[in-house]
Amino acid sequence: MHTTTSRHGGRRRWALTVLVAALLAVVPTVPAQAAPDRDPDLVVMSRNLYLGSTLTPALTATSQQGFVAAVAQIYATAQFTDFPARAEAIADEIEATSPDLVGLQEVTRWTTSGLNPPPGYDFLAILQAALDARGLDYTVAATVDNASIGPAPLALPGCVQPGPTITCAVQLDDRDVILVNDDTPGLTWSNPRSGRYDAQALVPSPVGALSFDRGWVSIDARLDGQPFRFVNTHLETEAFPAVQEAQAAEFLAGPAKGGTVIAVGDFNSAADGSTTTSYAQLTAPGKFRDVWDEAALGAGDTCCQSSALTNPVSQLRSRIDLVLVRGAARATGDAQLVGDTPFRAVPPFWASDHAGVVAGLRL
Repeated sequence: MHTTTSRHGGRRRWALTVLVAALLAVVPTVPAQAAPDRDPDLVVMSRNLYLGSTLTPALTATSQQGFVAAVAQIYATAQFTDFPARAEAIADEIEATSPDLVGLQEVTRWTTSGLNPPPGYDFLAILQAALDARGLDYTVAATVDNASIGPAPLALPGCVQPGPTITCAVQLDDRDVILVNDDTPGLTWSNPRSGRYDAQALVPSPVGALSFDRGWVSIDARLDGQPFRFVNTHLETEAFPAVQEAQAAEFLAGPAKGGTVIAVGDFNSAADGSTTTSYAQLTAPGKFRDVWDEAALGAGDTCCQSSALTNPVSQLRSRIDLVLVRGAARATGDAQLVGDTPFRAVPPFWASDHAGVVAGLRL
């Protein structure tokens, strides 16, 4: 039976998690995590769920036939990477760290149709079921609908009849989502908002131009009367630097503007400045402060594992998943990564192609 946890009890678990992470991190080549300066008022998480496959084969196809073959390859990989199993690992991360607010990216819905189609996957419903099974009470507070691609012919076994005739189709829908922990005392929220950026990348394909239609989602919240805004986004990839940098500017001028703001997301801009200028824009004087202290916590790399999640040794090389704060919000020094170790001994090894970031904050 589920019982409501107090903030005091939740923070004890948070402190224990941080202590264990710090002890495990004490190796000669990696800086030990700094001790938190004080218990956090609020714990937030940014987590990219990973749609389950790279879309590159479809985006680089040069013919209708090549596009159909690419769709089959993409969906076969999405099946192989097994989001139901990965969702269990992500739910374990949430249970272990007890975040009060969670920003999710790539909350994918794969919808299949036709004659004897393979199963589809609604990542949000699957993750919610895994959280419910653990007695965790997280409400979907806000959602933004981004890309909607398809339906496209799905030439997998069982879907190709003599002729040949393809009898199945698949559609990809992408969302960013905010979850709120209903068991956090003193936390209230309202005014869910969402939007898409004016700047968007368009990729030509044999079936017309495709776009991921990147967007943002936010809520207004109060913790024990202290107001703040929580914003979650997923900017365009580094393959389209001008578009991504324009989106960063829109983000700063729009949902992330003014007051006390906590922003999380997959910003797709390396914190070391090696890819695009978006990180520098976001963290310029008078803008956001990055809660991840590399001197105390290490590199904090969050991207990226192989597209099929078959690499047994981590390939994380870049820090692009961030928790940023402005106004009255302050980091407490106890940020940590989740999902940066394999969750099982057989592939897919990883809960996502990204690691997640969890951070304690004071208001």
